[in-house]
Amino acid sequence: MTKNRSRRLRKKLFSGEFTVYGFAVNCRMTEHSETDYEEFIDEFIDLVESQNLIVGGGSSQEQFDCFVVSNNRYDSPTEKERLVIERWLLSNPIFAEVNVGELVDANNDI
Repeated sequence: MTKNRSRRLRKKLFSGEFTVYGFAVNCRMTEHSETDYEEFIDEFIDLVESQNLIVGGGSSQEQFDCFVVSNNRYDSPTEKERLVIERWLLSNPIFAEVNVGELVDANNDI
């Protein structure tokens, strides 16, 4: 059932033309040292920020999970930016397995 909502309400609800997309990242880590992990985090944050994206999430000894969205309000990562992140993670030896999800509605599909 489609709802007729005003532009103002669509904007407040991040729906319609104001939908914000993001993507999930799930990685299984190999054996690594604390130094390797800290170096990875620093490089990952630099990469994400260079793409004008922000990331939230966490990790354990075996798993690194996060969700990536644009740093700009009402903006979304592009498929190109998603692929840059995916390729960089796949090339990192700290991971045994990397899964980068497709772009999804960051407010309603998580």
